[in-house]
Amino acid sequence: MFVRFVRAFAALVLAATMPALAALKDGSKAPDFTLQATQGGKVFTFSLADALKKGPVVLYFYPAAFTPGCTIEAHDFADAIGKYRALHATVIGVSHDPLAKLQKFSVSVCRKKFPVAADTNQAVEKAYDAVLAAAPAYANRTSYVIAQNGTIVYSYTNLNPDKHVANTLAALKRLETAK
Repeated sequence: MFVRFVRAFAALVLAATMPALAALKDGSKAPDFTLQATQGGKVFTFSLADALKKGPVVLYFYPAAFTPGCTIEAHDFADAIGKYRALHATVIGVSHDPLAKLQKFSVSVCRKKFPVAADTNQAVEKAYDAVLAAAPAYANRTSYVIAQNGTIVYSYTNLNPDKHVANTLAALKRLETAK
């Protein structure tokens, strides 16, 4: 088990040095999905179609709960949740982790501010072309901004978590201005 973890970590480090490429193209129709999710430890069904009825959606994929980069990214999203709400946006994080693990992650790392969903069979990761090529058991760190009409208006892939929040907020502001 430890050797498998070390190999996966090494693959993530190697992938971090690769150029950042967006997965699905801006202007594409976002694949619809429904997943079991948790916010503040409470389990519910998250539906992209239902979330889009309320406004744009920031969908972000991350490799694994409780890893250093994913913890940083979740903290950043939690810290900025008021800015997302001001732009009428819903934030949802997705990984392959089991729901029981995400219940703990949603409380301690996401600080009960936004939901995270379990894509245990990676169907949604695959639909969004967000599987990490160097370690296919994990998602690549990819963020999407999906307009209320279901169109992807922004996508960004980079294993470094530093710019995902700033970039998605900027895309939402551009979307708001374009109305």
